[in-house]
Amino acid sequence: MVTAIYLDDYKLNVIDYDEEIKNGLLLVKVNFNVTTEEYHDVTTLLYKGIFHLKVPDQHIDCKVNIQEYSTSITNLYEKEQIGLFRLTLCEIEE
Repeated sequence: MVTAIYLDDYKLNVIDYDEEIKNGLLLVKVNFNVTTEEYHDVTTLLYKGIFHLKVPDQHIDCKVNIQEYSTSITNLYEKEQIGLFRLTLCEIEE
């Protein structure tokens, strides 16, 4: 069971993880919670769009981009909020 992934060495503790091969490329779908304290760092990271993905539990180490991204809350600047983020990443051919 995968409990964490790394995007450019930033650790995300995931609550749901799924992977599949689509058109010969790896597709990874994750859900993870983001707290008020993490919000700025996580959203700044996600704006990059392209990442080095590591999934140690699955021996995955590749370059990916964001296919889909959504969140359950749009303002995590209010104290003690937690948002559910959904992220779909697709492997980039190098």
